[in-house]
Amino acid sequence: MTRTPLRLLVLLAASFAAISLAVPAQAAGPYCGITWGSLAKEGTSSGSGEITDVRSGRHACYDRLVIDLRGTGSPASWSVRYVPQVREDPTDRPVALRGGAFLQIAVQAPDHDLDYVLTYRPANRNELVDVAGYRTFRQVAHAGSFEAVTSFGVGVRARLPFRVLELSGPGHGSRIAIDVAHRW
Repeated sequence: MTRTPLRLLVLLAASFAAISLAVPAQAAGPYCGITWGSLAKEGTSSGSGEITDVRSGRHACYDRLVIDLRGTGSPASWSVRYVPQVREDPTDRPVALRGGAFLQIAVQAPDHDLDYVLTYRPANRNELVDVAGYRTFRQVAHAGSFEAVTSFGVGVRARLPFRVLELSGPGHGSRIAIDVAHRW
């Protein structure tokens, strides 16, 4: 009699295994609903003028870098892309950054006014903001300002999805925000 229940258990186990293999696994949804991707992004901000500040923030699903603009003039175009090595503008020297992947950010806005007085003067060009304790960011550096284009380099943990937002205000100013997801 002990053989029949044992056979029944073996048959049931085999049946459950076959059914579980036949049912497709549920695809995991995107992390925090993020569907941004990691390809290069370009655009034109409604803001213009000079760069006045660079700051950062931590959020539940991403780290954010914000570039503040002020002034009048034509809209500032921008580009953000992953590169093998961030290069300084105009010297083309490599910018040493911590991280497993690197974002090059270029904003068509100088870091000085028309009289060449600096409007953005970081205390340390290699450490624009303190990103210690961030999940994604490893380092943010100034990578040059030449012919009204200012460049930045961001070292991140790995090549992760990112988005770029153009935000208006306060006042006549605007901001370009780069959000890099904590994971895919």
